[in-house]
Amino acid sequence: MSPDRAPVGALFRRFRERLATEGPDRLGGPGGHAGHGPKVSGGGANAGQVAGPLAGEGVNGSRATGTGAGVARTGAGAAEAGLPPLPPRDVEPVVGPRRRGRKGGGGEQLNVPPAEFTSYYGRPILKAPVWKWDIAAYLFTGGLAAGSSLLAAGGQLTGRAALRRAGRITSLAAVSASAYFLINDLGKPSRFHHMLRVAKLTSPMSVGTWVLSAFGPAAGVAAVAEAAPWLPERGVLGLARRVLPPVGHAAGLVAAVTAPALATYTGVLLADTAVPSWHGAYPELPTIFAGSALASGAGVGLIAAPPAQAGPARRLAVAGAALELWGSHRVETRLGLLSEPYTVGSAGRLLRAGRALTAAGVAGALVGRRSRALSALSGGALLAAAVCTRFGIFHGGIASAKDPKYTVVPQRERARQQEGQTPDDSGPGAGPKLE
Repeated sequence: MSPDRAPVGALFRRFRERLATEGPDRLGGPGGHAGHGPKVSGGGANAGQVAGPLAGEGVNGSRATGTGAGVARTGAGAAEAGLPPLPPRDVEPVVGPRRRGRKGGGGEQLNVPPAEFTSYYGRPILKAPVWKWDIAAYLFTGGLAAGSSLLAAGGQLTGRAALRRAGRITSLAAVSASAYFLINDLGKPSRFHHMLRVAKLTSPMSVGTWVLSAFGPAAGVAAVAEAAPWLPERGVLGLARRVLPPVGHAAGLVAAVTAPALATYTGVLLADTAVPSWHGAYPELPTIFAGSALASGAGVGLIAAPPAQAGPARRLAVAGAALELWGSHRVETRLGLLSEPYTVGSAGRLLRAGRALTAAGVAGALVGRRSRALSALSGGALLAAAVCTRFGIFHGGIASAKDPKYTVVPQRERARQQEGQTPDDSGPGAGPKLE
């Protein structure tokens, strides 16, 4: 503290002593002439000039005891300066007429404008996945490979050669396409190899990488075994002709055993992310993907096999369609606000088309038992339905990550539920309820 400045307590005590001796009138109280700041002189030779420090201050330099024309902090000072009188301090201020509210109630209605769920600098709360269409295609081809291998195993066990051959060849083609789409998304083939350095059961990506690595070679051996009848009967190739069929049967069964994990792990992978509509649908996504895989595999059998051998494909189509339609219905009705991205925009159109195509494919498969053309059309409808379903789920999750309300509103509802309060059903951004 500077030595030439008195403490605040000493100044306050000095003010109280002056107030007791001189009275409130001398200190700028009611009826006094209190001046603040420099004043402009009223006229004369010094008109237009700012008055000196003694024009509005007392002898001791205090503005609280100053007098002079232009002092208008009190009623007397206002009258002296030609201003309207100040209202008494004990009188409440006059309030203008209130705006008329809604019918049956007086006073002013306070309406809070709806809140816009935005974030800092216009950026979304969550960073949307950078995945592109190749990941959605990977979801479809992975399910197709799994469903086709199950179809091939059914044809193998029941002695339906056409069904077995179509399933094995389609499974190899689909899993090869899956590997391409996955590596294309990773950017470098070496990254897929690097993921095989560890095996982590709590990571869907790690589990899926190992499942794909086990399924791919098995499906490849089973498909290559279908070429055994075209090999010569003698020499080294003749030996391969005799060895390939039993090896192919074993490899086909291995592929069928790992097929359920390949069909469903992608659903678990999506649900394990922070994307709201994917994470909220964690019980249904594996079911939807399993049903879609079975339906797509059945579509391959309906297209490639004659109607006499397509019995397992028809039964597979019914089972897959039931799982897929049940899961899609749950996703679009159970999640509340998080179901909205699956019903609007491109995701809604794709999922509605997928349901219609699935129903048409199952109906055609059951009706066209003896028609090769109708069975092929039904199989094509089931394959198209699988594409629409996978792409619809993909686009719905991306849309929920881009809109902040799908992150904010569910979090607020969960917080209210934890506090024992009922969730607000007035919608996002609604104002207070007025009775």
